[in-house]
Amino acid sequence: MRRTDREMDREFGIGVIDSSDYGIVSVNNTKNAYSVPLSIVRDENTLYFHSGKQGTKTELFLNDTNATVVFVGMNRDTSKAVKFISSVFTTEFESAIVKGKISKVTEQTEKISALRLICEKYTPSKMEYFDIAIKAGLDKTNIYSIEIEELTAKRKKYDGFGKEMKWGRLDE
Repeated sequence: MRRTDREMDREFGIGVIDSSDYGIVSVNNTKNAYSVPLSIVRDENTLYFHSGKQGTKTELFLNDTNATVVFVGMNRDTSKAVKFISSVFTTEFESAIVKGKISKVTEQTEKISALRLICEKYTPSKMEYFDIAIKAGLDKTNIYSIEIEELTAKRKKYDGFGKEMKWGRLDE
C-alpha cells in the first residue's frame, strides 16, 4: 500500500466488508481481467456469494481460482463527503481489499447456511419465505466461498476541524 498513512487495521476492514452493499470480484481470464459486482456476505474468515448454474462466472470460478475482492464503504455524512483542501478538491472514502481463492461450496448444510446469511443481509423482511425458497431453488443455485488470505483496508476521512484523520485515528 503506497499511502500507509491511510492504512487501517483488520477490524476496520471487516467493518467495511460487512457494511458494503456489494463487492467486486476480479479473476484472471485468458485474455484479460474479469470483474463482477456481487452480493457478498462474510461469516468469520469466509466470504460467500451465489450465482446461477451457467455462465461466465461458473466457467471462471473453478476451485482454487485466485481472486481479489474490492469493497467500497459509503460515507453516510454527505455534508462532509467533499472538502476543499489546499486548493484541491478531494473526497473521503473507505475501502477493503481481500485476496483469496474461490471454491464452489458443495456441502448442502454450508450452502443453506450461506444462502441464509445472504438473504438476512439483502432481504431481511422476506425471511419468512426462506424455507420455501430453499426447497424451490437450492438445486438451481451455485454457492461460492472465498477464504480471506489477505485483507487490507484504507480510509481518507477528515475530522470536524478539516484535519485528515491519519494512521488509523478513529476519534473525531
